Amino acid sequence: MTHAETLHAHLDGGLGTVARAWAVTRRDGTVYGFTDHDRDLSFEGITFRADTGLSARALQQATGLSVDNTEAMGALTDSAIREEDIAAGRFDGAEVVSWLVNWADVSGRRVMFRGHIGELRRGNGAFHAELRGLTDLLSRPLGRVYQKPCSAVLGDKGCGFDVTRPGYFHEGPVTSVKETRSFHFADLSEFEPGWFQRGRLVVLSGAAAGLSGAIKRDELASDGSRRIDLWEPLRAVPQPGDQVRLIAGCDKRFETCRLKFNNVVNYQGFPDIPEEDWVFVHATQAKTTSGGSRR
Repeated sequence: MTHAETLHAHLDGGLGTVARAWAVTRRDGTVYGFTDHDRDLSFEGITFRADTGLSARALQQATGLSVDNTEAMGALTDSAIREEDIAAGRFDGAEVVSWLVNWADVSGRRVMFRGHIGELRRGNGAFHAELRGLTDLLSRPLGRVYQKPCSAVLGDKGCGFDVTRPGYFHEGPVTSVKETRSFHFADLSEFEPGWFQRGRLVVLSGAAAGLSGAIKRDELASDGSRRIDLWEPLRAVPQPGDQVRLIAGCDKRFETCRLKFNNVVNYQGFPDIPEEDWVFVHATQAKTTSGGSRR
């Protein structure tokens, strides 16, 4: 029998020794397991801990394409979910799977919910996480935008450019950090100023490891160091000496794709598309309308 059939057979017996269990997988691959049972449970290669104080409201499910949703609540503890991790955004968009499981025999279980974390609030030593079902993804607009700038992200499948190629990234320690959005580097002379503008900064070590941000500005500072500013501050505090990776920037223009990256074959924009004003141009009054020369 399948796991679900085993659970149903157990429930048909009239004695239900069931509990709920949740697995939370962050985008960096870290997995957390929780259960509302009074002892730990283990299955699917995950240990579901009972000492986290996690609870959840009743799951609201609907037929059709309506979005299933629920909410999970729990205490913030150093051994489970830490407040600084939530503040840093490490749980944003994390995948969530919920089971109904026979705690006396975990082979009897059934997935009741699969989705991701939406809005996440914290305060007074606890957190409240909105859980959104898989049908929430169907509400996102899809399709291709026809525009002059490239619609791909540098290094993604559409772009196809390898951002780990020599000359297009830098890894090294940061010498100073201001307001978690302005980074200074001792020597980036091999890269011309502006090379990393519109690129990405990724923190590789320290308290902010795994966090990243889009680069707004890349310029020489008054003290001769290289200054990299982000559009938004990181949600954790890097320290001087932390290792950082800088990835070259792309302004989405056809000329940049051709001259800076030599990747014009994968350009995802339409550089020859007419401007918006072209739509409002009146038809010509010339007698010759064949498209040939007027001479």
